[in-house]
Amino acid sequence: MRTRPAGAWQRLLDDQHGIITTKQMHENGVNKDSIDHCVETGQWLRVFRGVLSVTNGPLTREMHLSAALLFAGRGALLSHTTAAEEWGWRRVSSGPVHLTVPYGCSAISRPPTMRHAKQNFTSESNEQIHPGVIVHRSRAMSHIGVETNPARTSAADTVLDLAVAEPSSRQAVITLVSAMSSGGVNVAAMTRKVEVRRPMRYLKAILHTLALMRDGVHSALEHRYVLDVEQAHGLPAGKRQAPVFVDGRQLFEDIRYEICDLIVRLDGQAFHSAKQRRFRDRRRDNAAELRNLPRLMYGWHEVAEDPCGVYREVREVLVREGWNDASYPCERCSS
Repeated sequence: MRTRPAGAWQRLLDDQHGIITTKQMHENGVNKDSIDHCVETGQWLRVFRGVLSVTNGPLTREMHLSAALLFAGRGALLSHTTAAEEWGWRRVSSGPVHLTVPYGCSAISRPPTMRHAKQNFTSESNEQIHPGVIVHRSRAMSHIGVETNPARTSAADTVLDLAVAEPSSRQAVITLVSAMSSGGVNVAAMTRKVEVRRPMRYLKAILHTLALMRDGVHSALEHRYVLDVEQAHGLPAGKRQAPVFVDGRQLFEDIRYEICDLIVRLDGQAFHSAKQRRFRDRRRDNAAELRNLPRLMYGWHEVAEDPCGVYREVREVLVREGWNDASYPCERCSS
């Protein structure tokens, strides 16, 4: 048997990154004995049952993805964290490949595939052939995929899958906002997706978060502020992206409490260059100072790590400026 195929064989191997199924081999005239010989002598690697690599070296990430899709069968899609990696929102990991398959598909999750030391001695770093597969199932396969190579779930479906997979509703909405921001999925598109694919978990929390985003919450930092500072402590809801005119230009304050004109700025908008941000903040500072408006500024660290400290400072200024205090400590305040 030729171990270096040509023509259609080579194109197939190129398309599948050197991964092939035993069924494809049988269809092209390669018998079981020849396949077993190449595997047992270490020329090829058995990645999964019925899925082979026609090399004995470490598999690339592209080979991992191809092997997982061939293992799962026709119609399988990269999904969840693996789809997010392919979309470029998350760093490529060395972990298992996440797939979504239709109900009725026989594919099941698989642990990592390891080399058999008694057949082929190798270093520990080369001991793992494949990191494994995590299989999810969907009844909406015809609506969630996009024509990419390799096939994966759409951007909006990937966001929804990541959110619903979280262990709590709080973490789900944090992931939702962060993934929407990273993936450029707007509120309208996400709302349509939720209407079509109503999630069985966290629906109320997801709809509430989308409503907040329609009202002006633009980033993960702003969302954490609303969730962990305002709502967790009973502070009044500030106006999001409140317009302010400076030098004839319309700029926007992240949060403005109109009951006493307190301005809260959240310094986490990475899409501005440092020069743009400094200019914008200077002009807004000057405008606020001229109008004698109090202002506070927080970054990701303060809001995410010490929301109760942020609450106490905001509350102090609101009360000082005349707000009738109706706030309360959250569960974290006493811990």
